Amino acid sequence: MVRSSKPGKQRLEYFNAPLHRRHKYFNARLSDELVKQLGIKRLPVRKGDVVRIMRGDWAGHEGKVVRVDYEKIAIYVEGVTLKRADGTPVYYPIHPSKVMIIKLDLSDKMRKKIIERRRGRVPPPEEVKEAKEEKEVKEEVSKGEEEGVKSGSTSTEGGKEEGGSE
Repeated sequence: MVRSSKPGKQRLEYFNAPLHRRHKYFNARLSDELVKQLGIKRLPVRKGDVVRIMRGDWAGHEGKVVRVDYEKIAIYVEGVTLKRADGTPVYYPIHPSKVMIIKLDLSDKMRKKIIERRRGRVPPPEEVKEAKEEKEVKEEVSKGEEEGVKSGSTSTEGGKEEGGSE
């Protein structure tokens, strides 16, 4: 991303980055429960996610993400508002790195694919247990079928041959 060690050049590249590169800046931590459930640590914040603000004046506040602004590199959270001079509420911009995602909006199929891709080959612990249980059940069923096939194979084949000759 940044090639220079000079802070001024880093800021310049950060604030002048094209929109497709700004998506990377929206990665936020997942809560411990989501990490255990999904097997990944971070995901980009999206509209509809429920987040907890971890830093700043609004630290500890939880709310739904109302808007994501890629131009300003900011998200707007329900309930995090200031009042204008005329009394109208205005959302306060929060940087995505300063929040933690508590609940995901999984209505988008592409987001599910992103989670699967980021998870890689290591499934979360819950799925490993389920997969082991399924294997054990399948092995028991297949053993039962094999025994049934061995003991009943001659009688079924003999029945077929008799039926075919008539």
